[in-house]
Amino acid sequence: MMIKSLLFTLAFALISTFSVQAQRVAVVDIARILENMPEYKTAQKQLDELSATWRQEVNSEMDKIKGMYNKYQAELPLLNEEMKKKREEEITSKEKQVRDLQKERFGTEGTLFVKREELVKPIQDKVYKAIDDYAKDRGYDLVLDKSSAAGILFVGDAIDKTDDVFKKIK
Repeated sequence: MMIKSLLFTLAFALISTFSVQAQRVAVVDIARILENMPEYKTAQKQLDELSATWRQEVNSEMDKIKGMYNKYQAELPLLNEEMKKKREEEITSKEKQVRDLQKERFGTEGTLFVKREELVKPIQDKVYKAIDDYAKDRGYDLVLDKSSAAGILFVGDAIDKTDDVFKKIK
């Protein structure tokens, strides 16, 4: 019984080894492809400008809050309890408005995220389609992205097909 189990395990290991060796693998650097695409650079520039404008707007509002707080601190000895409470509520309310503005603009589903999807996703889809077509045309079983290579420690130049895919996009 033990011999049958051992033979079965050995046969399974050999079959697995041969099937793994038969796979064709390629590596593509998607970040490099995107960085060399004029439409991606244009989209990224638009997003950077939009982000900078909104960041400046948020910073301006934060400066107003700091001014309100400094004024409150300076006038604190002159204020009665009711006035103190009113000022603190004004400052707290303004801080909440600014946090809401930040979330609306920069949150995970904020305006910047939506704009990024609108501008960058079609470009990424174009790259992914080119990779898909390239892999199917050349018979690759697996294509890895070198730019997000958390688990890739070494990539030989022979399997890096970034330039070939980039040519297919043009």
